[in-house]
Amino acid sequence: MKLLPLTDHTPAGAEDRTVLALANDAAPLQAPLEGVTRIDLHFPKFTDGRAFSQAFLLRRRRGFAGEIRATGDVLADQLAQMERSGFDVAVLRADQDMATAQRVLASYPGYGVGRYQGDAVHVAPHFAEAA
Repeated sequence: MKLLPLTDHTPAGAEDRTVLALANDAAPLQAPLEGVTRIDLHFPKFTDGRAFSQAFLLRRRRGFAGEIRATGDVLADQLAQMERSGFDVAVLRADQDMATAQRVLASYPGYGVGRYQGDAVHVAPHFAEAA
């Protein structure tokens, strides 16, 4: 998963039809995805996890292969679950330390390859893929 500081994030603009900003109460199964290469999913506060479900549905049910970016109230301790849910990029909240966030991700290397359980991107667990 790629991490971005808030200052490096360019929000979706109305003129750019390749980037879709999806509100956390929007239905991802009805979102128009033709020509979309990036979807920004917003966490209005860290306790609101609806964007996790949206990312999972976009990957598994819609088969979206483009970039899914977490924006808003994104904390370092949410990153492992974001990666498992299908996010590619996380835009960290301004007060989050990049080095800490990188350590958090490095602490869970098995999640990225679906080691013990499948996830949004790697459906089969690692031991099933090796068989």
